[in-house]
Amino acid sequence: MRALKPDFLFSGGHVHAGASLVVRDGLVESVGDAPQGAEVVPMPGRALLPGLVAAHSHAFQRAIRGRTEHRNHPRDDFWSWREAMYAAAERLSPEDLYAVSRFCFLEMARAGITAVGEFHYLHRDPSGKPYADPNELDLAVARAAKEAGLRMVLLRVAYARSGFRMPENPRQKRFIEGSADEYLKNLEALSQQVAVGAAPHSVRACPAEWIREIAGEAFRRGWPLHLHVSEQRLEVEQCRAEHGTTPALLLERLGALREGTTAIHGVHLTTDDIAAIGRARATVCACPTTERNLGDGVLRADLLLAAGVRLCVGTDSEVQLSPLEDSRQLEYHLRLVQEQRAILDPEQGGVGGLGAKLYRIASEGGMRSLALGGGALRPGEPADFISVDLDDPSIAGANRDDLMANVVFSMERTAIHQTWVRGEPLGLDFEGALPVFRTAMRRLWE
Repeated sequence: MRALKPDFLFSGGHVHAGASLVVRDGLVESVGDAPQGAEVVPMPGRALLPGLVAAHSHAFQRAIRGRTEHRNHPRDDFWSWREAMYAAAERLSPEDLYAVSRFCFLEMARAGITAVGEFHYLHRDPSGKPYADPNELDLAVARAAKEAGLRMVLLRVAYARSGFRMPENPRQKRFIEGSADEYLKNLEALSQQVAVGAAPHSVRACPAEWIREIAGEAFRRGWPLHLHVSEQRLEVEQCRAEHGTTPALLLERLGALREGTTAIHGVHLTTDDIAAIGRARATVCACPTTERNLGDGVLRADLLLAAGVRLCVGTDSEVQLSPLEDSRQLEYHLRLVQEQRAILDPEQGGVGGLGAKLYRIASEGGMRSLALGGGALRPGEPADFISVDLDDPSIAGANRDDLMANVVFSMERTAIHQTWVRGEPLGLDFEGALPVFRTAMRRLWE
């Protein structure tokens, strides 16, 4: 049992000064005074904060960073970006996928991420045939996360088609399985080896009967259910044409919108959609860095929170790995649209209140979305946290009152001293991961 004694500790949604974080067997034992017999570890000049969570990630897309930031078409948007992404998806071998994913997860850990929801849809070989083990690629990603030291829930994606009345897209042949039954059989086999969630890709990529069947099994098994919802206007238009309603309301009709459901993106939700998600006490996973990068739109986080919707954040396309950036952009995007400040602070929570609220979205919100529990460093929760250098220039001078505002709105990655999972600091082996990552990148692009 160890008692870590920093200057500040953010636990249970509050900043404590001079309190110890007592850790035993990978869990938080207590917060406060160091108990008799504990190994006391002084941490002067440090703050301990809950680990951050990337609840929505496509690790293989780390391979296209820097390759899509130019215009190739008269109009460049999500759909043209997707074609560039497919170029990587078509070429990755299992070894390449492992190398790229491992490097991505190490970068996440350096950014303070301790848990990730990996929304993984590469299942078959480049010709579209299943591997001898249908989960070979899933397990390569899981091994990469384990070696990086992260908790991971593998959100194995179901993909059935290109879209409503759309021709088959040969560039998606690595994603598609033959039936919902085949998908669930493979997901069940995977669940025997790693923590999993069910993930029908979207109402565009899965027919209604797939979503109903997969959601039912997820709820029966206690697995989290994640889906892309209303990321693109075209997705909403296709859903209306096929089903006469919006994606969120279709999920409600199918019985797929419950407390264990996470709707990814949600930037084109209607007021009726928001009300339905709120009634279900479901979660919306925002990915503001990706949504800004792709020109998707702005999430109405203010309306969602007012309706009782829970929020978390994801790194999605891996163009930048910073849940703190994502959480601050929930607020900043609304400031640009509404020409006001502190929009997500209607409670007027004081100097550090909005920062604490946004941080909890990036930590506790993600753990809840992945059905992992914890994320607030309360007694009994996982001892997953980051140590922060209070003398880093980006937050130097922060005190107990304004610490969380400094952390969320100003802190740079340079302030993150160490990332801890299960009560132990991670050893980030970039030196070992870099050579194979470089080899994979050369194979892909040179």
